[in-house]
Amino acid sequence: MEIIWYYPKFDEQAWIDGLQQRLPQAKVRRWRPGDTAPADYALVRSPPPEMLQGRRDLRAVFAIGAGVDDILSQLKQNPDMLAPGVPLFRLEDTGMSLQMQEYALFTVLRWFRRFDDYQLQQQQALWQHLPNYSRDSFSIGILGAGVLGAGVAASLLAWGFPLRCWSRSAKTIPGVASFHGADQLPAFLAGSRVLINLLPSTPETAGIINRELLQQLPDGAFVLNLARGAHVVEEDLLAALNEGKIKAAALDVFQHEPLTEDHPFWSHPRVAITPHNAAVTLPEEAMDYIAGAIRQLDAGEEPKGRVDLSRGY
Repeated sequence: MEIIWYYPKFDEQAWIDGLQQRLPQAKVRRWRPGDTAPADYALVRSPPPEMLQGRRDLRAVFAIGAGVDDILSQLKQNPDMLAPGVPLFRLEDTGMSLQMQEYALFTVLRWFRRFDDYQLQQQQALWQHLPNYSRDSFSIGILGAGVLGAGVAASLLAWGFPLRCWSRSAKTIPGVASFHGADQLPAFLAGSRVLINLLPSTPETAGIINRELLQQLPDGAFVLNLARGAHVVEEDLLAALNEGKIKAAALDVFQHEPLTEDHPFWSHPRVAITPHNAAVTLPEEAMDYIAGAIRQLDAGEEPKGRVDLSRGY
């Protein structure tokens, strides 16, 4: 079994050694330009098109991450990059769900207990008690009800907040009010005091968090973006923050990364920023999944995480 690997930001040797330990029968090599030798499987992140182009021997491609927008955008420009019938898999969880839950729970509780307001008061040397928010009215709406969205919802259930989710098709999550489709989006937004974005990145979801959507949220709502920067029209979010329509935003992803030094998000008193680290790929967990998935494929079984190329996730 031949496996090619490509992700320059990761420790090459650690991945090759780790995969070899998990799949002793395999030969794992880092793909380099000009490598056209046979390969059964490819493990990639933002691969150059020539890495996969013309490889009809591939049994599967594994994206080393939960998102596959980098691969799909290249496929759009290079339709022959992936041979017909070659399945693409992504990391559905592998430790990322727990990280997303930690981030979302911390941010929601920070807003609910008004620690963001107290931090601003501290900067003014202002000692002042603020009225508590009502838990019953601090409703949380999650855009996206996949593995990550369902995990975040489950982590928030124990805290007694009213929860709702929205997705393209109907989903059932115990204890969570479910909305789906374009027709139900306005009702979902109208009842979401906190909006958490965990949508997949597709052409249909690009720019979905825009002025029109933000205006449908309750006055003084909060926005947490954990998915992709392409989902947010940044100028519209800034305007909503400055108008007071949106009270605060926590952003982990941006249209252009790294965020430029002169971007107004840096200095906005109601914006919290992290450098796209809400949920990072954990190598050990990722390698466990990939090795297991390869064994399933070799046994004629279908692993979890297959990407529907027509839907983009």
